[in-house]
Amino acid sequence: MSFSFTSLIPGVGHEYAHVATAGIVTAGLVGTALVARAQLGTGETAVVPASKFSVRGFFEFVTEFIQGLVDMVMGHEGRAFIPLFASVFTFVLINNLVGVVPGMTPATENLNTTLAMGLFIFLYYNYYGLKENGVSYLKHFLGPVLWLGPLMLVIELISHFVRPVSLGLRLANVMRGDHTVVGIFLDLVPLALPIPFYILGIFVCFVQAFVFTLLSMVYVAMATAHDH
Repeated sequence: MSFSFTSLIPGVGHEYAHVATAGIVTAGLVGTALVARAQLGTGETAVVPASKFSVRGFFEFVTEFIQGLVDMVMGHEGRAFIPLFASVFTFVLINNLVGVVPGMTPATENLNTTLAMGLFIFLYYNYYGLKENGVSYLKHFLGPVLWLGPLMLVIELISHFVRPVSLGLRLANVMRGDHTVVGIFLDLVPLALPIPFYILGIFVCFVQAFVFTLLSMVYVAMATAHDH
């Protein structure tokens, strides 16, 4: 089992290192969000984009990126979900990047964390599916042909219950593999050689945050569509 600084916290140990990391990242994100809100100001200042790199500029960049993705996947009506998707993307990304730091265990490397996140998305899109479409939301579980309803119900239920598991497994396994490779080369040759793997690892961190957010977005879009 690899060393982790968070495991040195009293009462944490290796078993709950991912919980400690998630807590630290969450506290850090809340703190930086408050700083960004203070930098935002009021009135005309609040609507003018940041002119230089800052905490506010980072959150503006993430929000604009997610907004473009939402417009492409869900259309203009999906903008109400931007806060959720921006939060998910930022949380996953920062936790992924924490794993690149030697001696840190990312929360997204632990299956318990990623499955919990997948379950949250599962409950979220089903809740909003029912909220937007009412009982009609349940009709799409039966398929377009009435006599195939029982068979389609089984298939659709399996498909939906697999989604949170697939989200969690994909993220946890990829991040664990990525950080394991970086760790191996860092142990073998601490200087120079690990640099390309660090660069690749950072790229994977961004890609996995993007994939998790995009799939979550697709699930919400499918659930809230008004053509069931």
